[in-house]
Amino acid sequence: MTTSTCSIKDITPATSTTEGGMPAAIREGLTGARAAARQLARMTPETSAKVLNRVAERALEATDAILAANRQDLARMDPENPKYDRLLLDPERLAAIAADLTRVAQLPCPVGEVLEEKTLDNGLALTKVRVPVGVIAVIYESRPNVTFDVFALSLRSGNACVLKGSSDARDSNAVIVGLIHEVLAEFGLPAGACYLAPPEREMLGPILEASDYIDLAIPRGSKGLIDFVRDHARVPVIETGAGIVHTYVDASADFDQAKKIITNAKSRRVSVCNALDTLVLHRDWLPQLPELLSDLGETHTTEVYADDAAFAVLEGHYAAALHHAAPEHFGQEFLSMRMSVKVVDGLDEALDHIHAHSSKHSEAIVATDPAVIERFLNEVDAATVYANASTAFTDGGQFGMGAEIGISTQKLHARGPMALPELTSYKWVVRGDGQTRD
Repeated sequence: MTTSTCSIKDITPATSTTEGGMPAAIREGLTGARAAARQLARMTPETSAKVLNRVAERALEATDAILAANRQDLARMDPENPKYDRLLLDPERLAAIAADLTRVAQLPCPVGEVLEEKTLDNGLALTKVRVPVGVIAVIYESRPNVTFDVFALSLRSGNACVLKGSSDARDSNAVIVGLIHEVLAEFGLPAGACYLAPPEREMLGPILEASDYIDLAIPRGSKGLIDFVRDHARVPVIETGAGIVHTYVDASADFDQAKKIITNAKSRRVSVCNALDTLVLHRDWLPQLPELLSDLGETHTTEVYADDAAFAVLEGHYAAALHHAAPEHFGQEFLSMRMSVKVVDGLDEALDHIHAHSSKHSEAIVATDPAVIERFLNEVDAATVYANASTAFTDGGQFGMGAEIGISTQKLHARGPMALPELTSYKWVVRGDGQTRD
C-alpha cells in the first residue's frame, strides 16, 4: 500500500504568538484557509468531483498507513470508553468512507443555483444565487471519518475547511489530512482548502474568536463541547446537539415491528447520536415487555434502567442487568449498551415525557392508529421524527446526501442532517441599465 507523506510534526502546537494573542501557526493556517476560499470560489464542479474521486482512491491505497496511525490513537484510549468505537477505523469503514467520497462527487454542486428571479418595475433584474459560505470551522471529537466528510462536503460546496479535531484522533487526522494535501497539490489547489489545526484544547479559543478568518463554526461531539463552542464563539455557530433519542410504542403498535425497531435502534451502533436511549411504552404492552426486550437482553446484553412499573414486570425475566431508574436516567445520552424504560398511560403522557427530555434530534413512534401517528409527527419538536422506522436512519448518507457535516438540532438556517445545500449562503445579483434611485 502507498503511504502518506504527512508526519506528526504537522500537528505540533504553536509556541509563538502574534499581536492579539493568536498563535502564529494558527494565524498562518487561517490566513491560508481564507485565501484558499477565494480560489475555491472559482473552482468548477468537474474539478471538485475529480479531487474527491482521487481522495477516495488514495484513502484505499493508504489503508495500511491510515490504520497504523489509527492504532496509535486507539492505544491511548480505554476500550470501554464510548468514544472508542467512534475512533476506530478498519478496512470496512475505510471502504465505506471511500464510497461516501465518490457519492459526494456525484451530487450536484449547489453553487450557482438560482433560487429566485424577478424583474422590478424599474427594469432592474434580480437573481438570488447560491454561493459558498467561505471558511467553515468544524470542531469535533474522536471521529476521523469526520475529517473526510467535512473536507468532501466543504470542497464540493466551494468552501475551505478548518478542522479542529481532538487529541484522541491526532495521528489518524494527521495522516488523513496529509493525504488530502497530496491530492490537492496534484490538482493545483492550495493546501489551505483543508487546514488541520493543532489538536490541543487551548488552540480552540483562538479559532472561535477568529471572526476575521472564519465564517461559520460547527461543533460535533459531546454536550460539553457544543456548549463551550456556543458560549465562547465570536463567529456564527450551527449547533449539532447531543442525541437523546426516544421511541414511543403506542397501544396500537404492531408487536413484531416494535421489537425489531427497538432492537435495531438500540443495538446497531451504540456510540452514535441516533441510537435509542429511552423506550417509552404504553401500559397496555407491559405484560409483553420481557419479550419485547428479549433480543436486547439475551443477544446484546443491554443494561436497562426501568421505572417502577417496568421493573416489576422485567425482574426475573430479563437476561441482562436490570436497575431501578433514577431521574437522571431519563434525558441521558448513553452512547453504550444501556437504556431506560418509561411506562405511560397514553399519547399525551408520552408527548409530555419526550418534550421534557428530548434533545430535539430524532424521535420515533411505533403505531398503526393514523390519528395517533399524525399527532406524534406534528407535535414532537425534533429535527427528525419517525413513524414505524428505526431512528438509526438519521444520517446524511442514509438521507441521500452522500455524507453529512453534522446533524443540526437548532431551527435557523439548517435542521437535521446537513450536507451541500446547508453549506451555502446566497447573494442577490442585480443587473441594470443605468437606473438611479430618486
